[in-house]
Amino acid sequence: MLRGLDRLIAAVQRNCDIADARHAADLSLCTYLLEMREFYRWECEIPFTEQLSRAEVGAWLARREALWESLEESAFEVLPVGEARFEPFAMEAINAVLVPHGLLYSAGLGRQGRSQFHLGEFKRAERRDEVRILVGGCEYARDLGSAPATLRDATIVVRQESFRRWLWERFETWGLRKPEGPMEAALAAYGFEADALSALERMTQAETETLILHELGEFAAGRQLGPKWEALVASFGGGRTELALRAVRDNLADCLMTLPTLLERESAPPIHFWFATFEGLRSELFPMLKRAYGPWREGDPAPLAAAIAAGREHWARVCREVLAIGQGRVDEAALAQRLTSPEVRL
Repeated sequence: MLRGLDRLIAAVQRNCDIADARHAADLSLCTYLLEMREFYRWECEIPFTEQLSRAEVGAWLARREALWESLEESAFEVLPVGEARFEPFAMEAINAVLVPHGLLYSAGLGRQGRSQFHLGEFKRAERRDEVRILVGGCEYARDLGSAPATLRDATIVVRQESFRRWLWERFETWGLRKPEGPMEAALAAYGFEADALSALERMTQAETETLILHELGEFAAGRQLGPKWEALVASFGGGRTELALRAVRDNLADCLMTLPTLLERESAPPIHFWFATFEGLRSELFPMLKRAYGPWREGDPAPLAAAIAAGREHWARVCREVLAIGQGRVDEAALAQRLTSPEVRL
């Protein structure tokens, strides 16, 4: 057991709270309330199947917002890791100490430049070519917007507890109306109707691979686009332009790695699951791919293979065009309009 683990957990959680204090107001009201509801369930260790008390959630939310107000101007804390001290973004150095003790730490910047931190159980590590993959389990400290998988430099961190919670929310949302489509097919493939909790665990373990494939695609896209792409995205700091840039690159990443790998493996549940999460701007910009799901489901993979191949070329070209525009003085409104124009859609 790592000496001083309680102090480390407290310090990481404080940095998470500071990050939330700075950025929680950036969320839409709907997203904010959903994430707070899930955060409350995590912090209070409430089982997925237990009904939440509105009064208790409301009181907790008021306390949390008061805490954030007191922390909004605070600086991130240095982390006590064993006998050493580390800056909070020194993820690689911190994990060099923590992983042998069965612990995993992550730190980085998410959308809109939001700082993100987490500390939890370390489950396993693997390497695929140049990329190191670290998979975590139970989480001891976390922030509000817990990304299930992240890529930093050449390291992918997968947070299975955050992923499991995100999957349960998607299951609950689907259950309100139970629409037909890829989510219905994915849930049926994992057996949610018979035993939702057991199915949730099967889906979490299996679809961890889909998360990894997407991040490997992000790594491959990053190799093509270079550091100027990340600098361009960071220069906008939120809004529709950043969302469009991320959607374009996500489509490229999935055409480079996720989709061709899943199609080659001929495993239906992950493809159903991938299309169940293919939404928002990613889907709006790539209707050709969305149309290919139906034929694939009926037993004809050719349209899907063709859409992936076309997307690989198309989104790489769009990214290069965006980078060329970004070399000069960028008109954000014009760039956003360009990225979401009919000419860009495939």
